[in-house]
Amino acid sequence: MIIPPRRVALIAYPDCQVLDVTGPWQVFASANVLAESPLYELSLVARGAGSVVTNGGLVLQANLDWQGLERTGAPDTLLAAGGSGVFDQWRHRYHIDGLRGMAADVRRLGAICSGAFLLAEAGLLEGHRATTHWRHCQQLADSYPEVEVVADALYIEDRGRYTSAGVTAGIDLALSMVEADQGPELAGRVARELVMFLHRPGGQSQFSEALLSQQRAGTRLRPLVEALHANPGGEHDITSMAERLAVTPRHLSRLFRRQLGTSPGEYLTRLRLEAARGELVAGEPSLSRLAARWRLGGAEQFRRLFQRYYGISPSLYRTRFTSTTTSSALTADHHRGLS
Repeated sequence: MIIPPRRVALIAYPDCQVLDVTGPWQVFASANVLAESPLYELSLVARGAGSVVTNGGLVLQANLDWQGLERTGAPDTLLAAGGSGVFDQWRHRYHIDGLRGMAADVRRLGAICSGAFLLAEAGLLEGHRATTHWRHCQQLADSYPEVEVVADALYIEDRGRYTSAGVTAGIDLALSMVEADQGPELAGRVARELVMFLHRPGGQSQFSEALLSQQRAGTRLRPLVEALHANPGGEHDITSMAERLAVTPRHLSRLFRRQLGTSPGEYLTRLRLEAARGELVAGEPSLSRLAARWRLGGAEQFRRLFQRYYGISPSLYRTRFTSTTTSSALTADHHRGLS
């Protein structure tokens, strides 16, 4: 039985963010190539078929307008791009009316980055959890109090509504859709083809640990934070960390809570997990060795911590994110009891 391809439409408009369109588009297109069959039929929807100038000056070519999309029938997945031009669309209403008219017939309705404002203005996020680029989260919450805005998430799915943070999070969102449709094996191949992380959990912070540290750590705490990042596997404990800053352990804990929102021990565990995760992808097959090297207890404790922080087991993670050759070697090592 031949299964027809799922139809995916992306909405573009003048001054939209080019990666909000091309990033998710490439994920679906790469799935088609790697599956060697047409899994997705892609369309670009604009005010009129023809050229659309993005906010970086790159010109995209739309093949449909809303009337054309209606003639072909509602797509399976409909995603609205974000970008600096999104707020001008409030005045024109064209895409807002189109979204409102087609929403009931679309299985997955979503937005990339500030495209969430189009869905919210159309009344399509009422009573739903949603996110957008961190810079616009407060504005979304203030403008649409009926939307539950989750400020620190990469992407969110809530009862058929899909929203994401900044541009690269839109790629994560599209990849999660491919995984839901086609399974983790193909999604993993797409991620490796695009040299990307598959897939960052939707609830993961929009910011990296290092960036958060640089932004939040004050001058008093920064020397210790930098030392921990430089050598997370070192013999650090609360006493030695406090001595490094010439403060009491209790005062150090207060500094961490006040400036980084966590305890010194929790912060250090996060850094060690990040280091272990990098070695896992690089080819280290033994969880016991990783746990010992990065002072994360034994193999079982490492598994529990990894699952807690990343929402995925170490074995599944390395299967997805390593090359085919390395993954096969890791699987063989696992069966020999190395893990």
